[in-house]
Amino acid sequence: MKFLSYQHDGRKTFGAVIGSGVVDLGKRHTELADLRDAIRADKLGDLALEAGDTATDVDLTEIEYLPTIPNPEKIICIGVNYANRNEEYKDGSSAPKYPSVFMRTRESLVGHEQNIMDPPESEQLDYEGEIVIVIGKEGRRIPEDKAHEHIAGLTIMNEGSVRDYLRHAKFNVTQGKNFANSGSLGPWMVTPEDVYALRDLQVVTRVNGEERQNDVTSNLMFPFRYLVSYLSTFYHLKPGDIIATGTPNGAGARFDPPKYLKDGDVVEVEVPGIGILRNTVVTETGL
Repeated sequence: MKFLSYQHDGRKTFGAVIGSGVVDLGKRHTELADLRDAIRADKLGDLALEAGDTATDVDLTEIEYLPTIPNPEKIICIGVNYANRNEEYKDGSSAPKYPSVFMRTRESLVGHEQNIMDPPESEQLDYEGEIVIVIGKEGRRIPEDKAHEHIAGLTIMNEGSVRDYLRHAKFNVTQGKNFANSGSLGPWMVTPEDVYALRDLQVVTRVNGEERQNDVTSNLMFPFRYLVSYLSTFYHLKPGDIIATGTPNGAGARFDPPKYLKDGDVVEVEVPGIGILRNTVVTETGL
């Protein structure tokens, strides 16, 4: 089942995608504040059954997409997780023993079909297509063989990065990862029963129709279950927390000359079995 967060007629809500329409579950369940609340209440199974027997309320073309989880407590990001990307750095380093971890803020992400803002402070806005884990059940020190029990579903992120700001400090990348509206999350979350059968998920990123990134999750140095287990060592993972699992090689910075994003560019991140996340880049003006 596909669950999403959206706005329609000025009202923010959440729902389930049925064909080309949406069942407004927020309207039917006022006791649930949002999709994160539905995950926390362990209601996704019941809501999926209900949505399957209910007429849709609105067409997908009529809604404004919000980030899949608009209000996660934690947005956890993994750097350099695909083996080919580690090799792309050409620094002679061996595969890392542990994943690189950093955080994003809610304000840095927009929804599907919403504009990504290219900040005037830089000419190095870059794209990074990623698969995102949505946590379904809270936990600490989760065993790797139990990690799947803590996953509510998967969604997609364009983990937009401002490259020169990534290098402003010696030991962190926070500045370049948190420009307002510089990345996106969506279009929806697909629950495990619809994606686990695929096994080896593919990530493809296109800019103006040109393929830039293409890899599969069998090439992850740190697979999904390991990430959930490892991160829960120090984080208390909560329902609705999201984990961006890393991007393949082919980001704009790796071309010669670099292919950074500019006003009017259209970025698509596709994960077959989940969907396509699409955003247009707009140069930000004013405050």
